[in-house]
Amino acid sequence: MKHIMGNPIRHARAHVTRNEDLIFERGSPGKSGVDLPPLDVPAIASSSALGTEFVRSEIEGFPELSELEVIRHFTRLSTWNFGLDTGLYPLGSCTMKYNPRINEVVARLEGLATDHPYAPESLVQGCLKILAETARCLAEITGMDAVSLQPAAGAQGELTGILMIRACLAERGDPRKYILVPDSAHGTNPASVTISGYTVKNIKSNERGCVDLSELKRTMNEEVAGLMLTNPNTLGIFETQIREISDLIHSKGGLLYMDGANMNALVGIARPKEFGVDVMHLNLHKTFTTPHGGGGPGSGPVAVRAFLEPYLPSPALEQRPDGTYHLNYDRPKSVGRVRAFYGNFGMAVRALAYTLANGPEGLRQTTEDAVLNSNYVKSRLKDLYDLPYDAPSMHEVVFSDRRQATRGVRTGDIAKRLIDYGFHPYTTSFPLIVSGALMIEPTESASKQELDAFIEALRSIAREAEEQPETVLKAPYTTRVSRLDEAAAARKPVLRWKP
Repeated sequence: MKHIMGNPIRHARAHVTRNEDLIFERGSPGKSGVDLPPLDVPAIASSSALGTEFVRSEIEGFPELSELEVIRHFTRLSTWNFGLDTGLYPLGSCTMKYNPRINEVVARLEGLATDHPYAPESLVQGCLKILAETARCLAEITGMDAVSLQPAAGAQGELTGILMIRACLAERGDPRKYILVPDSAHGTNPASVTISGYTVKNIKSNERGCVDLSELKRTMNEEVAGLMLTNPNTLGIFETQIREISDLIHSKGGLLYMDGANMNALVGIARPKEFGVDVMHLNLHKTFTTPHGGGGPGSGPVAVRAFLEPYLPSPALEQRPDGTYHLNYDRPKSVGRVRAFYGNFGMAVRALAYTLANGPEGLRQTTEDAVLNSNYVKSRLKDLYDLPYDAPSMHEVVFSDRRQATRGVRTGDIAKRLIDYGFHPYTTSFPLIVSGALMIEPTESASKQELDAFIEALRSIAREAEEQPETVLKAPYTTRVSRLDEAAAARKPVLRWKP
C-alpha cells in the first residue's frame, strides 16, 4: 500500500508479464504451429482443383510462430483482461451483474447446446417448452399477457415494440406522427423511434428528474402515438407519477411503451402492466444474468397487453390441446419476423435457469439488494460528489463532477484515476441530462466489503482532486498504456495492422 498526501491508496499492481508485441510483430521464418502428417493422396495444385480465382495468395508479412509461442502470447494477453470474474463493474445503465456458472452448465447440456434451430418441431419439443416456460415467467414478472423472445437485443426489442404500436394504431385508422421521448431516456430510444417511421418529440424533466407532467399535458395530442418511458429512468429514479402519466397518454388515444432495461430495480416488487404499460422490452443480458456485451448474443424479449398480442413477431410459439408445442406462422397482423428462428435460444436457457434457481423470493431479494447497494453508495459519497437529483435511488445513482470541475478535474479524469485503484470505471458523461455525470450501478452482485473499497477509492480521488488535481489529471499510472487521444481514436481509427 502506498500513500499520496497521507491518504492510503489501494491499487492494482503492475503484472509480472511484460508488454506484448502484436502477434504480427513476433516470430521468424520457418516456424510452424502445426505438424501435419504427409499426404496420402496425390498432390494436386490447389489452383487447378479450385480455380485460380478461389485460391488466396500468400499473406505478406504473416507471422510464423511455434505452438508454444502462440499459446503463451494469448494466455498472457488474457491475464490483462478485467471482467466480472475479476471485480466490480459499476457501469450505470448497463447492469453488469454476475452470471452464475450454473446458467452456463445448463446451456451446455447435450440436447440444448447441440440441437439445430431448423430441426423438425417433433424433435425439439423440449427446447420449445423451455422457450414457452421462459416467456411464461417473463409474463408473470411483468404482469403482461404475452411475450415474444425473438428480439436479439434491447434496441431491437424497442424497435419491435414501436412497430407494434404503429401497426395497432394503423389498423384503428391512423398510425399518427410522433413518439414522445423524455430527456432521461436510454440513448437508443430516439433511434428506434426514427427507424420505425415516427418523429421524436422530447419531453423535459422536472426539478426532481422525472417527467414534467405539465409539459406532457401540453405536448400529448391526437398526433402523438405514445410515450417511450424508461422506468426507473436513467437517473435511477422511479417515475412517481407513472399512473397519471399512463392515464394522460391513454386519454388521448396513445399507448405507453416502457423501456425495461432497468427491470433489475423492479422484479418481484412492481409489475409494469399494473401501472399502465401497454408494451415493453426486457434485457435478458442485464436483469436475468445472460452474458453481456462483445457484440452479442443478447436478448430483448417484448411483452404486451392482450390487445397487442396479434402484432407480436411471427412465428408465435403456441401449445396445442395435446400439450405439444409448435410455431404458428399464420399471423396476418404480425409485424413480421425480426430474428431467425425464435431468437437467441441459449440466452433464454440461461435466463430460465436463473429465474427458476432464484424463485419468487430470490428474485425479490435480488432486487432489494440491488436497490440497497445503490443507496449505500449514494449515502457514502454525496458529501464529496455533487448529487443533482437527491431523490430515492433505485438500481443506480448519478453524481456530477461539479465540485471537482472547479479544480479542472472532470468525470473522465476521475474514471481514469479509478483504474489505478483496481476498479473498472463507472459510466461517464451519461445521462446527458446531468453535466459531467458519474453514473454508478453496483447491482446486487457486490458485497459490502467490495463496495466499501470502491467507495474509499472514490473518496480518496475526491481528496486528490481537491488537494493535488494534477495527480488525477495525469492518471492512469498502472496501465500499460496511459492517456490516449480519444478524439483521434474515434475520428481516425486504425483497424488493421500494416507491416
